[in-house]
Amino acid sequence: MLRLCFAVLVALLAPTASFAQSSQPPTVILPTVIVTAQKEAADVKAVPASITAVTDDTIANAGLRVITDAAMFAPNTVFTEFTARKVSNARFRGIGSSPGNPAITTYLDGVPQLNSNSSNVELLDVDQIEFVRGPQSPLFGRNTLGGIVNVTSTRPSTTKWTGSIVAPFGDFGSKEVRGNVSGPLGDRAAIGFAAGRQEREGYTVNRITGHDLDFRDGTFAKAQLLLTPNANWQARVIYSHERNRDGDYALGDLNAIRATPFMVSRNFEGFTNRDINATTVNLRGNGERVSIESTTGFVKWNTEDQTDLDYTPLALATRSNREEDFQFTQEVRLASPDNAPWQLADAVTLKWQGGVAYFKQNYDQLAVNSLGAFVLSRQIPFPVAQTSPEAAIDSAGVGVFGHGTVSFNEKVDLTAGLRFDREQSDARLNTFFSPAIAPANPVAADATFSDLSPQFALAFRPNANSSVYASASRGFKAGGFNPAALPGSEAYGEEHAWHVEGGLKSTLPGGRISANAAVFSIEWDDLQLNVPNPFVPGQFYIANVGGARSRGVEVELAARPHASLDLFASFGYTHARFAEGTVSGGVNVADKKLPYTPDYTAVVGAQLSRALTSAVTIYGRGEAVRYGAFEYDEANTARQDAYGLVNFRAGARGKRLFGEAWIRNAFDTIYVPIAIPFPGFAPSGFIGENGRPRTFGVSAGITF
Repeated sequence: MLRLCFAVLVALLAPTASFAQSSQPPTVILPTVIVTAQKEAADVKAVPASITAVTDDTIANAGLRVITDAAMFAPNTVFTEFTARKVSNARFRGIGSSPGNPAITTYLDGVPQLNSNSSNVELLDVDQIEFVRGPQSPLFGRNTLGGIVNVTSTRPSTTKWTGSIVAPFGDFGSKEVRGNVSGPLGDRAAIGFAAGRQEREGYTVNRITGHDLDFRDGTFAKAQLLLTPNANWQARVIYSHERNRDGDYALGDLNAIRATPFMVSRNFEGFTNRDINATTVNLRGNGERVSIESTTGFVKWNTEDQTDLDYTPLALATRSNREEDFQFTQEVRLASPDNAPWQLADAVTLKWQGGVAYFKQNYDQLAVNSLGAFVLSRQIPFPVAQTSPEAAIDSAGVGVFGHGTVSFNEKVDLTAGLRFDREQSDARLNTFFSPAIAPANPVAADATFSDLSPQFALAFRPNANSSVYASASRGFKAGGFNPAALPGSEAYGEEHAWHVEGGLKSTLPGGRISANAAVFSIEWDDLQLNVPNPFVPGQFYIANVGGARSRGVEVELAARPHASLDLFASFGYTHARFAEGTVSGGVNVADKKLPYTPDYTAVVGAQLSRALTSAVTIYGRGEAVRYGAFEYDEANTARQDAYGLVNFRAGARGKRLFGEAWIRNAFDTIYVPIAIPFPGFAPSGFIGENGRPRTFGVSAGITF
C-alpha cells in the first residue's frame, strides 16, 4: 500500500516539476512556529520539550474537523475513542487514562478540561493545536503527567471584516456547513462569530432492523469579544456551544466485526447525546517590569446515552446513563514582560513566571443496567434493574507554581520550575438493585491529595537556528474516587512519573528544512489502570496496579523546496512495558505491553499548489499514516495488527471562491482501533468498533 501511495504522490507532484525549475523564487523559507505550550508565546525551537504544532493552515488544508483528527501529525500520539464523541482519550508515549481522570489534559484557550467528555470538540475558529509530550505538571499541575493538548482560538480581526463559509458534502449522507465572520468595532474592540451544522448516516448497520446505528447530528457555535483599551492591556471573552444528537455505539463482538465489518446484530438501538457550554474570560496586561494575566473558565456539560449492553440479538441487558459536570477554574499569573526578560548582568537575562490556580468541579452520574430474567443468575427468574452508579463527586484544589529561565550570552539556558498542588475530593456513591436482591453499597468518603512537581532543563544554541536540550520532569495524576467499583475499591491514589528527555531542534541554513528529534525515558509508579468490573458488564474502574516504563524516539521533518511545495514526515517509536510486580485483575502483567501503545507511528505527505492564472490556483495534498501493532488489554490477549491510512485532497481556489474533492482512508483499510474486554456476552471475550471506512466527497466555499 505504501508503494502505491508513493506512486500517487509522485504523479501528483510531477506536473509542478518544470514549474519549480523555471520560476522558483530567490528565497523560500519555512514559517516560524510560535507556541504557547509554556503559557507564554515562544518560538517552538526555544522550548525544551517535544511539541507538534498543527497550525490553522494545516487544519484548513487537511480538512481537519475535530481535535483528534490532528493527532496523526504528532509522533507517538493516539486517541482511544468510540463513535460516541464523549469517549476520547489522548495517549502519549504509552501514557493514557480514563475520561474522568485524564493523564493528558486538553486546554481550550487556557482552560483545562477536567473531564475528557468535553475535550474533543469541533474546530471552529481554531488557530493552532499543540501536542506537548512529556510531563507538564511543573507548570500545569494535576493530570498532565503525559503532556497537554493546547488549543488556541483565532483572534477576531482588528483591521477589517473577514469571513468564510464552507460546505462539505460526502457519501454516507454527509452534509455540513461552517461559517465565520469577524471584524473591528471602532479602534478598541473586535468581535467574531462562528457556527456550524453537520449530519451523516451511520457507518454500521444493524442486521436485525436494517438501520444504521452510529449516525451523527450536531450543531456548534463560538462567539468572541476582544477589547484593547490601549497597547498594554487586552480583554477577551469566548463563549462556545456544542450540541450532539448521535446514534448508538457501533460495538460488536471483535471476531465478528473483523469477519463482517460494519455489521452488528442487536435487538435494542440507543443513542448518545452531549451538550457543552463554556465561557472563557482572559485579561492580560504588560508593564515595563511585570506582565499579568488572568484566565477564568466556566465549563458545563451533560451527556445521556442508552445502549444494548449485551450487544447481541437477545433481550438480555440495556444501559441508560446520564452524566453532568460543572467546572470553574481561575488562574492568575505574573511574569516578566513580553519579549523583555530581566537583565541580571551584561550577558545574563532572566525570564520568569509564577502564579496561583484554583479549580472546583461537581460531577454527577446516574446509570441503570436493565437486566433480563436469568441474566444475573439461574436463581433469579425475573428482570432486575442494577443502578451502578448513583454518584456525586465534588472536588476543589489549588496550585502554586514558579518557573524561570536564566540565559547566558543568548547561548545557554538553564530552566527550573516547581509547582505545589493540593486538592480535596468528596464522594457520595451508591450501587444497588431493584428489587433488592442484594444489599446496597452506599459510600460517603473524602480524601485529600497533594503533590510537588519539579522540572529542570538545560538548552544550548550553537547558532540562531539550532537548539540542543536535556530535561528532567516529574508529573502526577491526581487520586480520587470511582463513581462505581468493586466494594472497597472506590478510592484510588495518585500516579507519578519521572520523565527524562533529550532533543535537537534545527532549521538548516536557508530556512527550507527543519528537523526535530527527541529521545525519552519514563519511569512511573502507582500506575492507575482501568480494570473491568467483573460484576457489571462493560464497566471499568481505576485501580493502582504497580509501575511501568517507556523508552522511545521521535523525529519530525518539514521541508519547503519550492514556494509551491511543502513536504512533511514524522516517526515515533515507543517501547512501553509494565514493571515487575504489576498485577491487574489478579494476573501478573510484568513485561506485558501497555494497551493502546503502537510500536511506532509514522506519517509522510506533501502539500502543493500552482497558479494557473493571476486569479486561480490549483492545489493538492496527500498523506500516508502508519500505526504499529498494539494490544487492547494489559494481559495482551487481543491486539490490532499494524495498519495504514491514506488521505487525498485536491481543488482550485480563486480570490473568493474555492472548490475541492477529498477522500479519506482511500484504500478502505479495515481496522479496529478500540476493543474492550467483555467476557460472558461476547464469544471472543472482546467487543470493539471498526475504524472509519473510506469516505469521499466535495467541498465548496467562499471567503471574504
